[in-house]
Amino acid sequence: MAILKFRVYFEEDDSVYRDIAIRHKQHFADLQQAILKAYEFDSKHAATFFRSNDSWQRGREISLEKYDKTYVVEPLLMADTPIGTEIFDPNQKFIFLYDFVRNWTFLVELINVSKEENPKISYPATVRVEGIAPSQYGTKGLVGDKLAEMEEKYDLQTGAEGFGTEGGDDDSPEDEFGAEEESSEEEI
Repeated sequence: MAILKFRVYFEEDDSVYRDIAIRHKQHFADLQQAILKAYEFDSKHAATFFRSNDSWQRGREISLEKYDKTYVVEPLLMADTPIGTEIFDPNQKFIFLYDFVRNWTFLVELINVSKEENPKISYPATVRVEGIAPSQYGTKGLVGDKLAEMEEKYDLQTGAEGFGTEGGDDDSPEDEFGAEEESSEEEI
């Protein structure tokens, strides 16, 4: 059974992405749930995929359900459409649109096809995470793993070279030459 690996970019920042591995016989509804889980979004809103090309133009729609709008061509339904039936290119692209009010847009690109299934993985699975996901509702606090990721990425634990310890030990304020600071009362 073929395993498809998709790279799912957050449209606003291509350094934020998730790699998702999924069986080619699984449906777009499974891929949608995997994307939402990978980005820590809920699944309460409307969603649709668009088949796309190298210029990220929207093509045939693969929708969660048929929405109350006019369609040029009837949409395919996510629950009824196996992913493998919509792969026409070795670098096939899709656009995933979630929550039509907030218009969360993700660019989905096929990056690998493998014939070997990993028996240790339950498909679909997030196999790589890069960058901090946007917050679906408002702002997220940097806690736990996310703070550790930021500390590691930007080396926040170590002091930056060339910077002092301002606001540190106030017992004996000294300037950089070792002399005690004098307070000047005659400032104009």
